[in-house]
Amino acid sequence: MNTQRQIVTGISLDAAGQAAIDPSLQDVLFDLALNLESPTSLPVDIEHVVAAIVIAARDNQLDADHVIVANDDDLIKVLTPHVKSVFALYGGRLGRDE
Repeated sequence: MNTQRQIVTGISLDAAGQAAIDPSLQDVLFDLALNLESPTSLPVDIEHVVAAIVIAARDNQLDADHVIVANDDDLIKVLTPHVKSVFALYGGRLGRDE
């Protein structure tokens, strides 16, 4: 049984915690990562953005119907501390490939 739980529009998690990202979000997430580099002073990539989105959703800062927009200043403010915490906890290294 492969149940997916929607985190925000276009991003879901399976029971194992693996994220599924709608292909239409790739460019948005890339641009959002670039927009998060300045406020975080960190080399943010898509994996960091997705991790921050998942954390924000778990903290009830984003709901399942939230639409991700790369230049959303309010979203950037919400995600900035979560991106910093991901770097603090994992040294910026996420995913199985790294």
